[in-house]
Amino acid sequence: MGSKKKEDKEKPLEKMTAKELRELGKQHPEITGVYGMNKIELISAIKKARGIEEGPIRQADASVREIKAKIRSLRVSRESALESADFKKAFFLRRRISRMKKKTRRAA
Repeated sequence: MGSKKKEDKEKPLEKMTAKELRELGKQHPEITGVYGMNKIELISAIKKARGIEEGPIRQADASVREIKAKIRSLRVSRESALESADFKKAFFLRRRISRMKKKTRRAA
């Protein structure tokens, strides 16, 4: 009967996979380092290249990379507390590390 012709519509950037975004990013010569970027970085770079204005980005507390850096520093502090036999401080630091790990899981 009436076959409808599908239009080639591009799906929203937020719905695309990182692999699709990399292919899209390679088409823009002003975007460099596409393979080193994560999905969020790719979306913002493509929007910037296309001239799309980004609204305020809703961030949790911090990015996952910042949280993981804090976790590494807390682990070093915890190790030094264990070596100096300060078990109360080590316990406190272990709980903070655990909470930070939960934040990274929620942020991802």
